[in-house]
Amino acid sequence: MAVERDTRPSVATHTAEKHEVLSNVGVGRRTYSRIPTVLEMPNLVQVQIESFAWFVREGLRELLDEISPITDHHKKMELYISNPRFDDPWQRMPKGEEQERAKADPRIAEVFCRERDITFAAPLRVSAKLIMKETGEIKETGPDGIFLGDFPMMTADGTFVINGAERVVVSQLVRSPGVYFERQRDPATGKFLSTAKLIPNRGAWLEFETSNRDIISVKVDRKRKMPVTILLRAIGIESDEELLEAFAGVDTNEDHRYIATTLDKEPTKTREEALIELYRRLRPGDPPTKDNATAMLENLFFNERRYDLAKVGRYKLNERLHSDHRDDQTEDRILQKEDLIEIIREIIRLNNGLSHSDDIDHLGNRRIRAVGELIQMHVRTGFQRLERGIRERMTIQDPETVTPQGLISTTRPVMAAVREFFGGSQLSQFMDQTNPLAELTHKRRLSALGPGGLSRDRAGLDVRDVHPSHYGRICPIETPEGPNIGLIGYLATYGKINPYGFIETPYRRVISLIDVANPALPLEGQIASVDVQHPETNRAIVKAGTEMTAKHATAIAEAGVATVRIRPVASETIDYLPADREVSVMIAQANTPLDDKGRIAVDEVTVRLGSDGHRFPVVPAEQVHYMDVSPKQVVSVATALIPFLEHDDANRALMGANMQRQAVPLVRPRAPVIGTGVEYLAARDSGQVVVSRHAGTVVSASGKQITIVEDDGNRHIYHLQKFVRSNQDTCINQRPIVHIGDRVLIDQVIADSSSTENGELALGQNLLVAFMPWEGGNFEDAILLSERLVRDDVYTSIHIEKYECEARDTKLGPEEITRDIPNVGEESLANLDETGIIRIGAEVRPNDILVGKVTPRGETELSAEERLLRAIFGEKAREVKDTSLRVPHGVHGKVIDVKQFRRDDSSDHELPAGVNQSVRVMIAQKRKISEGDKMAGRHGNKGVISKILPMEDMPYLPDGTPVDIILNPIGVPSRMNLGQVLETHLGWAADKLGFKVATPVFDGAHEDEIRDALREAGLPEDGKVDLY
Repeated sequence: MAVERDTRPSVATHTAEKHEVLSNVGVGRRTYSRIPTVLEMPNLVQVQIESFAWFVREGLRELLDEISPITDHHKKMELYISNPRFDDPWQRMPKGEEQERAKADPRIAEVFCRERDITFAAPLRVSAKLIMKETGEIKETGPDGIFLGDFPMMTADGTFVINGAERVVVSQLVRSPGVYFERQRDPATGKFLSTAKLIPNRGAWLEFETSNRDIISVKVDRKRKMPVTILLRAIGIESDEELLEAFAGVDTNEDHRYIATTLDKEPTKTREEALIELYRRLRPGDPPTKDNATAMLENLFFNERRYDLAKVGRYKLNERLHSDHRDDQTEDRILQKEDLIEIIREIIRLNNGLSHSDDIDHLGNRRIRAVGELIQMHVRTGFQRLERGIRERMTIQDPETVTPQGLISTTRPVMAAVREFFGGSQLSQFMDQTNPLAELTHKRRLSALGPGGLSRDRAGLDVRDVHPSHYGRICPIETPEGPNIGLIGYLATYGKINPYGFIETPYRRVISLIDVANPALPLEGQIASVDVQHPETNRAIVKAGTEMTAKHATAIAEAGVATVRIRPVASETIDYLPADREVSVMIAQANTPLDDKGRIAVDEVTVRLGSDGHRFPVVPAEQVHYMDVSPKQVVSVATALIPFLEHDDANRALMGANMQRQAVPLVRPRAPVIGTGVEYLAARDSGQVVVSRHAGTVVSASGKQITIVEDDGNRHIYHLQKFVRSNQDTCINQRPIVHIGDRVLIDQVIADSSSTENGELALGQNLLVAFMPWEGGNFEDAILLSERLVRDDVYTSIHIEKYECEARDTKLGPEEITRDIPNVGEESLANLDETGIIRIGAEVRPNDILVGKVTPRGETELSAEERLLRAIFGEKAREVKDTSLRVPHGVHGKVIDVKQFRRDDSSDHELPAGVNQSVRVMIAQKRKISEGDKMAGRHGNKGVISKILPMEDMPYLPDGTPVDIILNPIGVPSRMNLGQVLETHLGWAADKLGFKVATPVFDGAHEDEIRDALREAGLPEDGKVDLY
C-alpha cells in the first residue's frame, strides 16, 4: 500500500522581476527547473485585446474607405464618410457621482452594464462630406459628426458585455487566401496529375486541373469546366503564338505538351470569341454580347469591390509564385494577368515533377481570424446595406436641401449587423466562467468551425490531427473529447498572431558566425571555432579553441578580417517565426546544454529540421540556427498547469487539461503544493483577480476596495466584487491580499478571487492520498473520502442563482407586486417587506415566497369556497390570483441581493415593452461535497465518490494521521498517467518540509530529486508505508 500527499491543482514562480512581485504576497516556491527563463510569457489575452484595438484603429476605417465615396446614379453628388471615432463608454451612464467614478475607473461602467442587463458600448460617430458635382458646393458635418449607434466595446479583460451577459468572441482558424497546388494519382493511368485552387478573401474561386489527356482546364466559381486558354485569351493573351511563348520555358516535356494540347481542344481563336464563350459557360441563360462579357470578367476578377485577395492573399500569392507585387495598395489586391500565367506555369512544373505540392493542413496555410477581423467581416454587410439606402435617398431628395445628416438618417443596417454578430454568430459565445482558468482558456480558444470554416460532419481525420507545424503554436494536448476533437484547439503559451493572421512562436537566435563590421555579439569572450587568419599573410591571429580577448578583437578589426566563426552562442535575440519560415532552419530544443556564457556545450545537437517536423537529425552545433525559448512553449496554459506532464499518456493529459476548467471554486481555495510555475501568470491574466495598474503604496484595504497612492501623490481606488454570480452560477468573491503600508508594483495581483490564493490559481485542495483497495469501495475508479473534508468545508462551494419576477400589463389590467396576497398566511409573509419583496439575509426553502405578485383574473365559474369568500370580502377576492415568485423545489439558501427596476424611475434599466416593474433576487447556496459527485486530479484521474467514511474508519499512518482520500492503485498502470504518483510522492515530502514546489512541464523534478526530498523529510524513499 502506498500513501502520498496529493495536490489537486497548482502553483508559481517566474523571472527575477516576478519574484519581487511574488515575495510581496508571500509566495515562495522551490523550483526544480534547470533551464533559465529567457523570455517572459506574454499577456495571455493579448490575442483578443490587440485584435479589437486593430479594429478600432484601422478595421472600421477600412470599411468606410471601401464604400466611400457613395455616388448617386446620375453622378451629381458624392458622399464621403470618414474619421470613425468612439466616445467614452461612461458617457452613456446617468450624470452624477457614478459617472465621475467611471471616468477614473473604466471597470465601473462594465459593472453598471452587468447589473442593468445593458450592453457595454460606446457611441460611434463618423464625419461626412457631401460634394455637389454641378455647383461644386461642399456640405460638411459639424465637429460632433453623425451618430451611427452604440457599438459594443471590449472590456479590459478581453470580453464583451452584451445585454448584461459576458461573452467571448472565439478566434477562427481558416484556410488562408492564396493559391494551393496538389498532386493526385489518376486511377486509370497511374500518372500524377496536378490541380490548383486560387482562393480569394472575397470573390470567385478559380480551380485548375489537368486531365489524363494533358488538357489544363479551369472552373470559375464552381461553374462548368473549360480549357484554361479561353480564360487566358479573355484577359488579353490573344494569339496562339503568344500563349505558347508565355509557357515556352516550362512546357518542355516532349511527351506531354500541355498548352499545345489544350489549344487543340479549345473552340475559340480571338479575344472576342473567348469572352463570349466564357460568358456563355458562366451565364448559360443570358444572351452573350461582347460588352456584357467584358463587364462580367471585369467584375469577376478586376473590380476591387467584388474581388479581394486581402493583404494576406497577396502575400501568400507572392510567396508561392515568387512574384513581387505589393500588398499595401488596394489595386494590388485584385488578380493580375501575371498571376494567372504563373499559376499555370507552376501546374506544368508540378506535372513535370519539377515542383512540390502544398500541405493544406500546414499552419503556414491556415490563419487566424481574430475578433477584430470577424467583427469587420460581419459589419461590412451592414455598411453595404447602408450604402444602398443612401444611394436610394440621393435619387429622392432635393439637391438644394439635401445634407449629409439627411442621407445617413437611418443607421439601422449597421447596428443590426453588429447585434446579429454578437447575439447570433457561432463564434460569439456565452463565456465559460466556472473558474479563472475556464475564463482564460475560452479567450485563447481557436475554432475551425463557424461561418467560412469547416463543419464537424464533413471534417476528416487529416484536418483534426496534430500537425508538426503546431509546435509552439497550437497545443497538441488540449482539445475536446467529443465530435469537435481536433476542430477546437488552444493557442500555445508563447504563441502570438502576426499582422497577416499567422501564428508565430519565439526562438532564440543561435550565432556561430560574426560579421566583424556589424557584430551581432562582441568578439571579446567568444571562442573561435576555427583559426582566424590574417587575409594577406595567412598567419593565425587567433587559434581555434581560444577565448578571444579585447586585444584579439582589435587585431582582427585592424587586419580587415570580414567574418569570424565562433563556438555557437544562444543569444538573447528573440525571433518570432511563422510556420512557413521554419521550413529551412534547424532548431535545437530548449534543454540543449549551454555553458555559463550561453555557448552550446556539446559538439553535436539533435535538431528539428523544417516544419514538416518528421526529421530529427543530429548535426554539428555550428549548423544550428535557432533554439526553443522554453520547454512549455509547446503546450497551452491549461496543459502547462499539469505537473510531471511528461510522465502522463497524452490521452489522460487531455482529460486532465479539460477537467481543470470544470473545477468548482471552493470556499477556502488552496494553492497546490506541487505547481508548475504558471499558476501566478494564469490567474493574473484571467480577468478575475484585481491587478494593480499603478506602482505605489497601499493606504487602505477593506473587503470593498483597495486604495493605492503613487509616489507623486495620485490616489487610485480599486473596487472589489463581493459575491457576484458568474455565467455558470458559481460565486466570484474578491478578497484583498495586500495590507496597509505594502509597496505594490504594476501588474501585481492585489486581490484574490474565486479559485485563487495569494494571486496563484488554486483550483483544488492538497490531500493525503492512499493508493490502496478498500473493501471494493474504490472499484472501477470510485473514490473514498474522509468525513473531515465535509466537516471542515474543504470541498464546500457557493452557488448563486438568479430569480426574476416581472409585473406586466395584461388584458385585464396591470399585475401588481404587493404584500397583499390572497389566501396566504402571515407566517409565509414574515420575510417580505412592505412592498412584498424578500429581505436580504433571509433563509429560504422550497416554495417560500420571494416576490409577492397578484394578477387580475377574468370572470370564471366560481367554486363554493370562492362564492363564500366573495360574500365575506366583497369584490377583491374575486379580482386577483396569486402569481408570486416562489423558491423552486430542491433549492435552499440565503438571499444575498435584491434589485428593483421600475419604468417610472431613472435607473437606466431598459425594461421590455409591457413590463412596469422588475425584481431580481439572488440566492446563495452552500453545497458540501457528497456521494455521487465527480472528483478529478490534473492527470485525467477522475472518479465518482462512492462513500464518505468517518475519520475513524479511514486507514491511518503509523503516527496516527488518517488519510483523506483512497484511490484505486489499479487505475494507474493501465492509464499510464504516472504523473499522479510522482506528484503525490514529492507533495508528501514538500508538505512535511513546509515548502511549495514549482516543477515546470518537460523541465521538472527527476526521480532522484524526489527520492532526495523524501529522504530529507524522513520518509521512505519508495513512498510506501504500512497503513493501519
